[in-house]
Amino acid sequence: MSAADTAAMVLAYPHRAGLPFIVAPAVAGLGFALLWPGFLWLGLAAAAVSAFFFRDPDRVVPQRPGLILAPADGRVVSIAFAAPPAELGLGDEPRTRVATFLSVLDVHVNRAPAAGRVRRIAYRPGAFFNAALDKASEANERNAIAIELPDGRTAAVVQIAGLIARRIVCEAREGETLRAGERIGLIRFGSRVDLYLPEGAAALVCVGQRMVAGETVVADLASSEPARTAEKI
Repeated sequence: MSAADTAAMVLAYPHRAGLPFIVAPAVAGLGFALLWPGFLWLGLAAAAVSAFFFRDPDRVVPQRPGLILAPADGRVVSIAFAAPPAELGLGDEPRTRVATFLSVLDVHVNRAPAAGRVRRIAYRPGAFFNAALDKASEANERNAIAIELPDGRTAAVVQIAGLIARRIVCEAREGETLRAGERIGLIRFGSRVDLYLPEGAAALVCVGQRMVAGETVVADLASSEPARTAEKI
């Protein structure tokens, strides 16, 4: 990534859901500056940190049919066979699940992994374990989205709250038709996003790999390439 690309990502305009977290400390710092000038700098610093966290850079989205893209930035912490969340009504047949952990330094805006119609959205309250742990998929608060693809198969994206995340924002709506890479929401302050691939699809990413939402190709429904393996060298 070039210096210009890095600057564009870091200085990207924030997602609208983050505006209250940016404006409030700035205004508070300005208001309390009369009591102590240092409050102004504390407020501006807090606003800058929030602006960084809620940054929402544009992405270059591959358009070839059949591609399943990363729904979130972050690091792949698990690739396993698991049944989709029961609340989505997709059955209990295991399919490939790719789990991505988002640190507080990652972009937290989530994106649609493929073009399709939102078949169902289901929220479930839960715990707030460390999102990097495998049990977070089942135990933590989550919001699950089932997307019906043009070929009739389904993919599922599950937004999972983490240890310090306490707010899941979902902007998708049931019945809505999404474009691949379209913004569908975000999770505040550290989280996890699970992607359940369509039936029969193999993951073309590996545990430990860095993901870029809307750009990294996770699977290719038009390819018979087997699941990938990797090693650190």
